[in-house]
Amino acid sequence: MSWITNFFSSSIGRKVIMSLTGLFLITFLIVHLVGNLQLIAGDQGEAFNQYAYFMTTNPLIKFVSIGLYVMILLHAVLGLVIYLKNKTAKGIKPTARNKADVKWASKNMALLGTLILFFLIVHMGDFWFKMKFTDTIPLVTYDGWEPIKNLYEQVTITFDNPLFVVSYVFSMLVLGFHLWHGFGSGFQTLGLNHSKYNKLIDGIGKLLAVVLPIGYAIIPLYYYFVMR
Repeated sequence: MSWITNFFSSSIGRKVIMSLTGLFLITFLIVHLVGNLQLIAGDQGEAFNQYAYFMTTNPLIKFVSIGLYVMILLHAVLGLVIYLKNKTAKGIKPTARNKADVKWASKNMALLGTLILFFLIVHMGDFWFKMKFTDTIPLVTYDGWEPIKNLYEQVTITFDNPLFVVSYVFSMLVLGFHLWHGFGSGFQTLGLNHSKYNKLIDGIGKLLAVVLPIGYAIIPLYYYFVMR
């Protein structure tokens, strides 16, 4: 087990794990967005409520969720460790593809990550925690289904609050900046740094950094300006 300890305690080991967990979380963001877009399906929440029920009761999903929570925790903790190590090391700065590539997002990944983590805690408290551990969400019945929690109604109530909508959209902007640098940096850390495909990786990263935040931000904006 000593090699595992050495790997986790080494600078390159921490960065590799940081990259792998980050890429996994990006995959989750894509899947989660596809599910959340059912909120604007125009069916009074039937598809979304059934999706939410499946995601919170399916045994396989529950098992995968444990891995997701571990990934989030690892990514956050290692991000903080790397930031503190870089801050205390004399003359050592975070690596980038080249000096000109060290832009605002890459220099402020710790700040961006902290804001995202804070949003995630609030977000999970509003939806995930209430869905799994409380009885505050009313039940709804659909043909062929037993009564299930009406998470759609909770979303509607939450997105009726302008402060929440503004904070949600702002958080998605922060996520965009985080992805803008993080996607390409993750591949670079894993050794995928070559002129043949650097532009492709950067392009995919920037596409995700734009599409994912916009996709998520559309939902509260739609509820606040269209559904009210």
